[in-house]
Amino acid sequence: MFVVHTITVYTVLDMRNVTLSADEHLIERARQTARSEHRTLNDAFREWLEQYTARNGDAEAYDRLMQRLRGHVVAGRKFTREEMNER
Repeated sequence: MFVVHTITVYTVLDMRNVTLSADEHLIERARQTARSEHRTLNDAFREWLEQYTARNGDAEAYDRLMQRLRGHVVAGRKFTREEMNER
């Protein structure tokens, strides 16, 4: 049987509430893991959220760099398909 429980993350300072739904056993395992790391599940979630959103930020930073370099880096010719696939 698949049981789903809902947990609520309460606000601190200017933080917003988030309600998540997950399997009961997964929530309990997450709580145990957080406890073993001497922190709360809320702290673990906040850390995960920062890492999750940073991945998109890295892609955006890469795109901006490529746009800046586009006019400055010139190969001088077009490469063949074989040349582009060489390692």
